[in-house]
Amino acid sequence: MVDAHQTFVIVGAGLAGAKAAETLRAEGFTGRVILIGDERDHPYERPPLSKGYLDGKADRDSVFTHERPWYAGADIELHLGQPVTALDRYAKTVQLGDNTVIHYDKLLLATGSEPRRLDIPGTDLAGVHHLRRLAHADRLRNVLAALGRDNGHLVIAGAGWIGLEVAAAARGYGAEVTVVEAEPTPLHQVIGPELGQIFTELHSSHGVRFHFGARLTEITGQDGMVLTARTDDGEEHPAHDVLAAIGAAPRSALAEAAGLEMAERAHGGGIAVDASLRTSDPHIYAAGDVAAAHHPLLGTRLRVEHWANALNGGPAAARAMLGQDVTYDRIPYFFSDQYDLGLEYSGWAPPGSYDEVIIRGDAGKREFIAFWLKDRRVLAGMNVNVWDVTETIQELIRARQQHDADALADPSVPLDSLL
Repeated sequence: MVDAHQTFVIVGAGLAGAKAAETLRAEGFTGRVILIGDERDHPYERPPLSKGYLDGKADRDSVFTHERPWYAGADIELHLGQPVTALDRYAKTVQLGDNTVIHYDKLLLATGSEPRRLDIPGTDLAGVHHLRRLAHADRLRNVLAALGRDNGHLVIAGAGWIGLEVAAAARGYGAEVTVVEAEPTPLHQVIGPELGQIFTELHSSHGVRFHFGARLTEITGQDGMVLTARTDDGEEHPAHDVLAAIGAAPRSALAEAAGLEMAERAHGGGIAVDASLRTSDPHIYAAGDVAAAHHPLLGTRLRVEHWANALNGGPAAARAMLGQDVTYDRIPYFFSDQYDLGLEYSGWAPPGSYDEVIIRGDAGKREFIAFWLKDRRVLAGMNVNVWDVTETIQELIRARQQHDADALADPSVPLDSLL
């Protein structure tokens, strides 16, 4: 066991950081554990920010990973509201915004990601929003409720998962919603045009207006308030508020300034780590959104921005910090809830990586499983309003076996019989 006099520092008090701290104690580490976060709220989970908390079905306290007293009970030192401004790998120290310097024996970087910003006129107006932090969700929840009361208009830039989930929440409050998306369908680069069309139909049936093949070029306003959102094809959309949901970028500046190896942009950027989540510095690890890990099963480097990666990556990094033999090879997984549609997605099938999409079930009724195949091998699977199949889908991905397309598509053939 690691020496009790050692200090393990975790930079980033999100889900990955909190679960890493929890795991260090669960595995018997008796040294100092210091968890540093630049938000004032103690660690919380992010999915409710665009789902249950945002749409008013869950209360604020439900988002937190642990109750606040848990950290003191586990002897975990919390430094909240404190950004880390410098990392000195040679002195093995981090410096906080108040100039406090903390020594570490092992360091975990779990700094997450940040929303990409619109680079257009008008983004300084009060009605322009992003959604990444609990404070953002606090504000946006009140905004959506007010838009619903006043028949107000929300324009969303981007039809990815966050944009669609916020659109669903906004319609639940009664707000008018327009989604502007450069691609021809929602989620075009994630699930492809065939399945993207299903989400067009889903949201259109709930009153969402889509404007495809366009980008926002300007947000106009008066007295600091939003009035319209203009697109590059000359259209002008009425808007009282605008949400930028155009993706996220890894918060890797601290690591980059310290000289750690970075992943190539083609792999999503972020901090390059091996299969044990160790960086190019043997005393520093990275987990969660910021980590671009070599995936042994998939044979490539991946940076995954989903809840399950933080939930499982933080503990894996903690065990590696303790000297355990760790291979982090989880199948990427995420879930989404929009209106009466729930889904789970497992695997990795970027554009150009697959040659066939198989539908098992009834896509028209939105009760189906989609499989992305390459050379008849399952790369990814998405179950939509079909439950208790995620484990089997992930086993199909791991098996790397060739499958008969008709058997995959036939609901009468048990999935587990294909293993």
